[in-house]
Amino acid sequence: MRILAVADEESKYLYDYYRPGKLDGFDLIVACGDLSVEYLEFLVTMADCPLVYIHGNHDENQKRVPTGCICADDKLVEVNGVRILGLGGSYKYRNGKYMYTEKQMVNRIRRRWFSIKRHKGFDILLTHAPARHLNDLETIPHRGFECFNDLLDKYHPRLFVHGHVHLSYNHRIPQECTRGETTVVNAYDYYVIELD
Repeated sequence: MRILAVADEESKYLYDYYRPGKLDGFDLIVACGDLSVEYLEFLVTMADCPLVYIHGNHDENQKRVPTGCICADDKLVEVNGVRILGLGGSYKYRNGKYMYTEKQMVNRIRRRWFSIKRHKGFDILLTHAPARHLNDLETIPHRGFECFNDLLDKYHPRLFVHGHVHLSYNHRIPQECTRGETTVVNAYDYYVIELD
């Protein structure tokens, strides 16, 4: 399976400098938030594959939902046999629609318990924020959630895809790493993932 992961900034390579065929060959697109509705609609149209998205902390002013895309925020969705658990938003640093304290994020996860059990886990954890001490920063706005580590340790998904921490913030943040059996991807801008 070939997955295109995107987050935070509309990729000039994929959008401004698009050429026919550039988005061919993808089986799935996952979008980790803070992207315009128009960009998501462009990707799902040109790639001709499902696009699953969650919200970022800056998505509170979106006037409409992207046509042809699947919202996985606060849900476990199954697309082409892939189980995706979506938890958008960031660590709360001000009042905002998609900002949460650690306790609020834990409660969101608890509300998904039955769905996770019914689906026998999930293959992809799709979030906007990273996990705590896993590609996050010490500043409150870019702090990750400890409860995401708990999810990874308990369910061992194949992928954990997040955004929020722009690679320009710290050049030492890897775009791909692992935690246990899980491949962790920071989808800032865009990243191509190949799954067996």
